[in-house]
Formats: sequence, C-alpha cells, structure tokens
Amino acid sequence: MTKSSHRLSRHIGLMGLIFFGVGDILGAGIYGLIGVAAGEMGHGIWIAFLVSALAAGLTGLSYATLGSRYPKAAGAAYVVGRAFQYPWLSYIVGVAVCCSAITSIATATRVISGYWAAIIPSEPLLMLVILGTIGFLVFWGIRESLWFNTGCTLVELSGLVFIIVIGVSHLGSVNYFDTQTATNPNGDITFSLILTGAILTFYSFLGFEDVLNVAEEVKDPQRILPRGLLIALGISTVVYLLVSLVAVSVVPPQTLATSSQPLVDVVTQAAPWAPSSLYRLIAVIAVTNTLLLNFIMSSRLLYGMATQDLMPKWLGQVHPKRKTPHLAILLVFLVSFALALTGDISRLARATSVLLLMSFLLMNLSLARLQQDSNEEKGAFEAPRWVPYAGAFVCILLLAHAKMGDWQIAISTLGGIVVLYLGHRQSEKLLKRRQP
Repeated sequence: MTKSSHRLSRHIGLMGLIFFGVGDILGAGIYGLIGVAAGEMGHGIWIAFLVSALAAGLTGLSYATLGSRYPKAAGAAYVVGRAFQYPWLSYIVGVAVCCSAITSIATATRVISGYWAAIIPSEPLLMLVILGTIGFLVFWGIRESLWFNTGCTLVELSGLVFIIVIGVSHLGSVNYFDTQTATNPNGDITFSLILTGAILTFYSFLGFEDVLNVAEEVKDPQRILPRGLLIALGISTVVYLLVSLVAVSVVPPQTLATSSQPLVDVVTQAAPWAPSSLYRLIAVIAVTNTLLLNFIMSSRLLYGMATQDLMPKWLGQVHPKRKTPHLAILLVFLVSFALALTGDISRLARATSVLLLMSFLLMNLSLARLQQDSNEEKGAFEAPRWVPYAGAFVCILLLAHAKMGDWQIAISTLGGIVVLYLGHRQSEKLLKRRQP
C-alpha cells in the first residue's frame, strides 16, 4: 500500500469551501435566535448582529491566516501545539473542539428525530437511522458529502433570502435605533446593552472555525482556505443583518421575543399565502446540514490529532478506496449516538460554547506568538499583527459574561479531558515498554 493511500483526497475547491462555511455558520440557530435577540435589543437587533460579526471577523481573520500557514486537519490542536510546544495543551484544545462538534451532532439528531417520530415511533431506532445515514454519507466520500451540503445550504439560504424579499417593502417603517424592550424600558443604547446583545448573537456566527479541519481536503489550501472562510463569513453577515432588519420591520420585537417560531411569524405576516409548514421543513434541512458538517469536522479533527500522535494511531487510518478516515468516523458515530440517547443535553451544548471561546482565545494568542517568530514562514494571507490581540480581547470579554452554570460544566468537561490525556499518555508508555 502506497503512502498516498493513507492520505485524504483533495476534492474541495473555493465554491465547495464557501458552501461548507455558509452552511455551517447559518445552521438552524437564526430561526430561533432572532426572537431572543429581539427581546434584548428591540428594533436595534441589527446592532447586535453587526457587533458580533465584527467580533467573529477578528477571530476569522486569525483563522484565515493560520489556515493559510498551516493547512492541517488537526486544526486548532496543531496550531496551539506549534505555538506553545505543549502536547497536553494541544490535546485539551483538540478534544474540547471535538466535544463541541459531537454535542452538536447529538443535539441535532434529537431535534430531527422529533420531526420524524410519526414515521418511526421508536426514538432510539430513529436516531440510529438518522446518524447511520449521515455517517455512511461522510464515510462514502467528501465529494458526495459536499454535494449534499451544497443542496442543504441552498435550501436554508433560499429560505432566509425569501424572508428578505417578502419583507423588503417594510424596510424603513420603524426606528432601527429604538431599543425599548421589557428589560430596557427607557430604550437607552448603552455599551452594556450592545455587549449583551452581541454575546447572544455571536453564537450564530460559530462554524467558520470548522473550515480549518478540512484543510487537507482543500485544493491549494494556502490560497483557497482563507478566501473561502472570509467569504463565508461575509455572506452570513449580510444575510443576518438583512433578516434582522426585515424581522423587526414586519413583526414587533415583543411579539418575536415570545414566539417559538419567530421567522415563521414573519412569513405569515408578510406573505400569508406562503405555507408555514415550508419553514418547518427548511429548519429540519438546516439541522441536518449542521449534523453533517459537524460529523465531517469532528472525524477530520480526530484523524488530524492521530497523525500528530495526540490520539491513538488507528484513528489516523484512511480507507483505501473511499479516502476517508473511516475509523474516526465510526468513533464519532458511536459517541454521538450514545450521547443522543442520554436525553436532554442542552446544558452541555451551552457549556461547549464556553470551551469553543476558550479555543478561539488560544488560537488568537497562538497567531500572535507565531507572528513574532521570524523563523515561521508566512502564508499567502496574513492578517495585521494587531488582529489576534483584538480577537483575544473580544474572546475574554465574551467569556467574562458567560453564565456560571456553563462555566461549571465546562470546567468539569476540561477535567474529564485531562483524565483522558493522562490515560492516553500512560497507554503510550505501556506500548513502548512492550515493544522489543
């Protein structure tokens, strides 16, 4: 077997990477998040999205630079290890990011199973079918997975564009600087209000970081990866801003805040002739896309960490025909299925956002350190040196406003990751002792 048979195949071009990024960022969050944000910011919801876009953009620029310099499947784990030379730190960051992806997979599986419960009444069997189908697609090939992702992304993007089109005539009908809500009766636009709203909407931009983990399947990654990542962030920002402006123009913020399906209410009000069930279907497709992309990302992250000796070497094996990390895919499937069976994992999902922000902080600090090293080669794309410092500051600001309960679960998760690392190192020592 040749060495090339152990490598992933480079099938992802610029358009494929853009669809990957846009599909991962948009996801299904905007369909529910818009209402919660309206409850905090009123008609000024667009301000929160703009500020959070700038915040995400800073870290996005750092990721684009790092992706251009080091296009490795291990993503954050590789970069942090290269910058600080601590294997244990690389391990913690990599597993923390992987935990966020697997939690997202399990959550998405439970959501989708709720929609299809009428077809297969057995929830465990239904979740097995859902995860098994997506897992098989991810195993079959990155090209096929990206075609499916492109279709899903076009559907969810079309749904949001449809909202913009039917609501464009309502633009200008309200004061977009009116932030009066139940929690802000005077409508004062303060730094605290903007920060609170931005923290909330920041999570709708998560997903751009996953682009780094498919770097070894991207054609000419030094050039295409940063372009694809930043274009995906730009498209998502424009869509979010327009949707948020349209939403509060069509439906009062207080109504959106109390709605369980805010964007469906916008469609019902602006286009009563449109079937409301259509948006429920779009939401299912968006969640399915989120499941698929996190499945791809987590399996590639495990594969990349295995090639860096941060995970058991068998996770770094690539299927000789399908050119996918089949054993890493199998492990993601098994862990995700087990987690989905445990029931409500919403608190764990929120806590992994804290872990993800911590990894963003470390990635920004890693870039700052690597840019100071004159021996490090520059990539085709380089962000200004002030960018990682600004990105790190924003991450600290957001982490400072995380809920105590989320911090407690995040710290507990980190403790578990440390235990896993110690077990991994111990097993490596035992294997070395047994070798002749």
